[in-house]
Amino acid sequence: MRLRSSIPPAALALACVLTLSGCFAASPSDSGGASDGGRIRVAMMNPPRSGLSPLSDDAFKLSRWSTAETLVTLDREGDARPALATRWKRTGERTWAFTIRDGVRFHDGTPLTAEAVERSLTKAAGAAPKPRILDGVDFKAEAKGRTVTVTTGEPDPLVPQRLSSPQLSVLAAKAYRGKTVDPVGAGTGAFVLKEADGTSSATLDRNEKYWGGPVKAAGIDVTFIPDGAARAAALRGGDADIVEAIPVSQASLLAADQITEVPMPRTNTLYLNTEKGVFKDAGQRAAVREAIDAEALVKGVYEGRADVAEGLLGPALPWADRRAGRTDAAKAAEPSGDTVTIGTFTDRAELPEVAATLQQQLKDAGFKVKLEVREYANIEADALAGKFDAFILSRATVIDSGDPAAYLRSDFAGDGSFNISRLADPGVDKAVRKAEETASGDARRAAVLDAETAVLNTDAAIPMLHERVIQGDATDVVGSAKDPRERELITADTYVK
Repeated sequence: MRLRSSIPPAALALACVLTLSGCFAASPSDSGGASDGGRIRVAMMNPPRSGLSPLSDDAFKLSRWSTAETLVTLDREGDARPALATRWKRTGERTWAFTIRDGVRFHDGTPLTAEAVERSLTKAAGAAPKPRILDGVDFKAEAKGRTVTVTTGEPDPLVPQRLSSPQLSVLAAKAYRGKTVDPVGAGTGAFVLKEADGTSSATLDRNEKYWGGPVKAAGIDVTFIPDGAARAAALRGGDADIVEAIPVSQASLLAADQITEVPMPRTNTLYLNTEKGVFKDAGQRAAVREAIDAEALVKGVYEGRADVAEGLLGPALPWADRRAGRTDAAKAAEPSGDTVTIGTFTDRAELPEVAATLQQQLKDAGFKVKLEVREYANIEADALAGKFDAFILSRATVIDSGDPAAYLRSDFAGDGSFNISRLADPGVDKAVRKAEETASGDARRAAVLDAETAVLNTDAAIPMLHERVIQGDATDVVGSAKDPRERELITADTYVK
């Protein structure tokens, strides 16, 4: 990757606040490029952390810029749909066969082949650390003709969904040099990544030979601006066309037609320690549930820019409202006179305020509450070790496969790796296991909701609200993606009038 001296994020944010026009290229109307969709100026929140390697979280940037692509994509329901693979079928208990699309070329002109797919998937499977989507998965890809056969160590009904993860993007051979992966000029998408300037910017041009059809915009000019106020100012001042992750505090400063609120698959949840202490008692957990006024949290802390939670899974999953809800929850007991300690972290700006509001609500109900607030890196280990009576967490409920079963296992199964509630409930374990083993589609979604109900009945976790991401678009932007999974932003159909 061609890297020039990078600008520290803090300095860049300050520079953008002081002289916003210097952070972006000229607007399409200034450049005369509007007739073909012009260039799109994008302000993004997080700079690359791993040189835009698709084997890291930087993969989501490549996906949002439509430069790197995967074998399949996910529809709104979370079902797999064709992309670089045109079809697939399960050929055995542990094997799947994917047919590779004809007529696709990488940005360097080399053809997409089954061998190229095998190489990319093999590199991902052997990476250290592995992409999250393959964590704990024994995974092998083998090419033959126009088909790639994927074999897993255990039966896995979610293989197609796994292959939708941006971390399993397929790149040209030139991208792989030793242990590094350089995506510059190596994708198959609507835009060609031409240059990446460290943590400051990236430049992409239209792929004139895109397999998916004509691309409307001439290119994309990306600037990374970690400071939320600076990003919002760039949109207000007309110096950016699309801005991701507008802070709640800045949204009211923008015109209503400049922002879109997109429900995120992320739930703000109070986890209660079921192993020891006050909340080992189901009646005490139920008392907490009844004491919480989630609507007050949404209105007061989030300024109405969030959704009151009806369950663990929120409106980002269009089928979540088919839930039964609690069917067998305990009755609330009188609050214990013992002091309970609630932990949370400062990394998400709203959580300390959520904790303070929640503390008052529980005190009003008769609980004695102490707060402990630290940076996440300094509090996670204690939370997982069960050192708090309760813990407030903003938690992604749909991990890279687009399926909530992995979240339900990690957070609520007896052997879950992220079981902050220390829950060990045979009914929950059985329901989660059934959800994991059910084939994708409506049957699996129903099993997931059954597992959610089993968790809700324990009151081990009290879902409070579902967060939204606020995206900013200039009024002359057409066709930007509003994606709850944050995999898409600019597509072949996005342009500036």
